[in-house]
Amino acid sequence: MYQLADQANCATDTWCNRIYALTGNTQLAALAEWLIATPASIALILSLALITRFLSRRAISRLTRANSPDKAPSLLRPSKAHQRETIRAVAKPLSSERRAQRARTIGSMLKSFASIAIFSLAIILILGQLGINLAPIIASAGVIGVALGFGAQNVVKDFVAGVFMILEDQYGVGDIVDLGPASGTVEGVGLRITTVRDSNGTVWYIRNGEVSRVGNSSQEFGVAVVDLPLGCATDVQRAIEIAEKTAAEVTSKTPLDEDALEPPKVLGVEKITTDGVTLRLTTKVRPGRQWAVQRALRAHIKTAFDAAHIESPCLCSGTQLRLNGEDPKR
Repeated sequence: MYQLADQANCATDTWCNRIYALTGNTQLAALAEWLIATPASIALILSLALITRFLSRRAISRLTRANSPDKAPSLLRPSKAHQRETIRAVAKPLSSERRAQRARTIGSMLKSFASIAIFSLAIILILGQLGINLAPIIASAGVIGVALGFGAQNVVKDFVAGVFMILEDQYGVGDIVDLGPASGTVEGVGLRITTVRDSNGTVWYIRNGEVSRVGNSSQEFGVAVVDLPLGCATDVQRAIEIAEKTAAEVTSKTPLDEDALEPPKVLGVEKITTDGVTLRLTTKVRPGRQWAVQRALRAHIKTAFDAAHIESPCLCSGTQLRLNGEDPKR
């Protein structure tokens, strides 16, 4: 049974006084706070929460959206160390899809955080308007939070590691990586799990919190390294000239001209063993294309060496065996 309102009871209640003055109804005046003031306060809180959520989501969308296809989102701008013009010019068409994926993931994460924080605060304020004592609820939530923190600390660790991994752009879908537990091509990047398919076709699901190191072979550029074995009696200088000329011709023509970023260089003799001499040739290529370029260069240089009668290590070994009176076919 509601307490009847009169002038004394309404002395400290503005809405009660106004309703009583307008209607003269004591019961309606007693309910004025619940019928008008409380619903109005709750509606105002909800309205402010929705407006704040809308503005925050809009700001996050602007931060994670590129103004043009050639420009990265503000939140994903590369550091100064990554702003080399040649590399950026090559990386732009390759990284647009990756940037879009990172932007979507980060934007979704930040929007979820913003919504949870805004509506949690709104619920607390609404409960306060309803006259509910929040102290026990907050204390219980703190105890539950501590318990969940201990029980789900691995999940939290994976989640935090995933957030920093995405923000720092350590790797993305399509990258060829070495994560320690597994190596291969990244097929999926999440806030908790990274999916990698190795060269045998096996799919590995790796928790982000377990990744202690990342080796990425697909960022900015790659280096094609080709070791060329030669026979013991080979004219090294002549072999270097043939290898350099052949590599330059091959990388200047289709299809390798799109992959090579710099002219190939023969670094010189890499090692000398009893079987022969090894030359090393390198060239800077587009990210992820180093293995294809290496295979093509080996094939073309091998053909050029054969045409120039450059001796191979196997012939050198056979000659050495014949000199020792042994049959190399045995």
